[in-house]
Amino acid sequence: MNRNYFHLHLVSDATGETLIAVSRAVTAQFQGVAAIEHVYPLVRSRTQLDRAIAEISAAPGIVLYTLVDKELATELERACAETGSPFLSVLMPIFELFQSYLGAVSTSRPGAQHMLNAEYFKRIDALNFTMLHDDGQVHESLEAADVILLGVSRTSKTPTSIYLANRGIKTANIPLVPGLPIPGAVMNVRRPLIVGLLASPDRIVQIRQNRLLTLNADQETAYVDRLSVAEEIASSRRLFQQNQWPVIDVTRRSIEETAAAIIDLLKEHRLKFLAES
Repeated sequence: MNRNYFHLHLVSDATGETLIAVSRAVTAQFQGVAAIEHVYPLVRSRTQLDRAIAEISAAPGIVLYTLVDKELATELERACAETGSPFLSVLMPIFELFQSYLGAVSTSRPGAQHMLNAEYFKRIDALNFTMLHDDGQVHESLEAADVILLGVSRTSKTPTSIYLANRGIKTANIPLVPGLPIPGAVMNVRRPLIVGLLASPDRIVQIRQNRLLTLNADQETAYVDRLSVAEEIASSRRLFQQNQWPVIDVTRRSIEETAAAIIDLLKEHRLKFLAES
């Protein structure tokens, strides 16, 4: 399929993560179109803004920005108008809605969402816990987890765990390996939510084959044999059913969709746990 490319300039006085997430979500809705991203983070001075304007002038395109400094925002808009580049302050419509409803005056602090507050340290703590408990490395402190993910190899346990950790959710993930029992510590936890991850045999085989190719490993192995993989998945499904653990099929889900489903399950689990405590 032929793709049409366009220049997309993202100008931010913070990290630019908000602009990247929003623009990619919108671009994904247009088939056959791809953005050439130009990201300008931490733009908080005229000198920094001039560098961004120079690139916009050299390659005009859509300009999205989050600048709380009104003088910088006005100058950027003026430059965009001169180059014929459509522009939008991404947060302004939301900001105006909040201000209208709350009736409060904003503080206009660049990067205020990234300040070192309790929520920030909660995410860092969750990331440290999650990396320590990746791929079944540590079993002794599983009770401290918010979520424990179980699944056969290549069911997106690690990326899902990291995504959840970025939301401040301590997540451990444990692989289900043929012929090996799951750690006894898993069966003894009370506080964490345990979730089983499944995928279709065809999907697992495809991902595993790609993995072996990148490693230049032998393809003649039960690891990518469809019948063996199907039995692995069937065995994991039986385990989940026997223990009444919620199950999520990740075959056609993105990491974000899987994580969103887990977060919903976690809310229900916490309410139930509090009621029983």
